[in-house]
Amino acid sequence: MRSTSKILLLTTLLAPFAAAKLHASGICVDFKNDIAVYNEAATKASCGNYRVRNTGGEQWDTCPDCEMKVIGNLNVCHSEGWHIGGDELNYYCEKINGAGASMAD
Repeated sequence: MRSTSKILLLTTLLAPFAAAKLHASGICVDFKNDIAVYNEAATKASCGNYRVRNTGGEQWDTCPDCEMKVIGNLNVCHSEGWHIGGDELNYYCEKINGAGASMAD
């Protein structure tokens, strides 16, 4: 009974993260000694890349409202319309702009 409850609780907690594919904000990071360090240059470049993206008809295929915005004293790529796809942002951060990874809300 206990393990069933734990699995149910774990599934309930993780379900929103598994289903969440779109984001309002994201940044590019590098890793220094296993610590994520903000990469402002890659974040700005990736946001610009995403703003001109037009690869299809899904919400994450375009980001007409992507812009840099200060949130919590950090300059992030932001989309009021939640157009930022996690995989797509990661592609721009890592493959195009040389960051170690991306992080999104």
